[in-house]
Amino acid sequence: MNRRTLSETEIAAAAEKLAGQPPEEVLRWAAQTFGERLTMATAFGAEGCCLIHMLADIAPWVRVFNLDTGYQFPETLELRERIKNRYGIEVEFIRPELTVAEYEAEHGGPLYRIRPDQCCHDRKLAPLRGALVGYDAWISAIRRDQTSDRAKAAMVGWDPKFNLVKVNPLLTWTKKDVWGFVLKHGVPYNPLHDQGYPSIGCWPCTQAVRAGEDERAGRWAGSAKKECGLHVIEVQGGSGI
Repeated sequence: MNRRTLSETEIAAAAEKLAGQPPEEVLRWAAQTFGERLTMATAFGAEGCCLIHMLADIAPWVRVFNLDTGYQFPETLELRERIKNRYGIEVEFIRPELTVAEYEAEHGGPLYRIRPDQCCHDRKLAPLRGALVGYDAWISAIRRDQTSDRAKAAMVGWDPKFNLVKVNPLLTWTKKDVWGFVLKHGVPYNPLHDQGYPSIGCWPCTQAVRAGEDERAGRWAGSAKKECGLHVIEVQGGSGI
């Protein structure tokens, strides 16, 4: 695959050009710009399922992967098969080097209880770093209204953490936009969404939310932690990773 790099000026111009465009146009631009060096990460949230639906028509050859920590809900794993049957897109599982049993044995028990940031790093961030090797851009399904870090992201931006371009086609969408699209197109989604789980991650760190609570209130409930680290800005002027 031939490497396709963009300058800082080109990235800024693309972000400005695509800022008011629908996500389908953002995906077309990314596919045309980066070709086979474009990839997508999904946690099988409703947003990611919407993007997969769009990619099935626009660029079904884009490699889509999921960071399988070993702690995902059975419903999340089953959704992968439903997506494969519906779109013919087989989402690749990216797993840590150690199984859950090996990891917990090494640390004397589950780290998600006492050092959740390290658990996220070891079982999400480190595998993601390896999964992005050889690619020039990756697609994420973040929305600007989800967290303070995501609010700072651009439609197209440089990802200083992983050293490639990050494309956020759903950045300006709202929860209403997402579910309107899901219902209109019959997009497969995680049944846990119908059981009070608006945001779904690993089962030990995710719980249902009460009516009126923020949609990410069930993630690491009772703590200030609201991100696993993939979309947290660490560098001034970064793209919101």
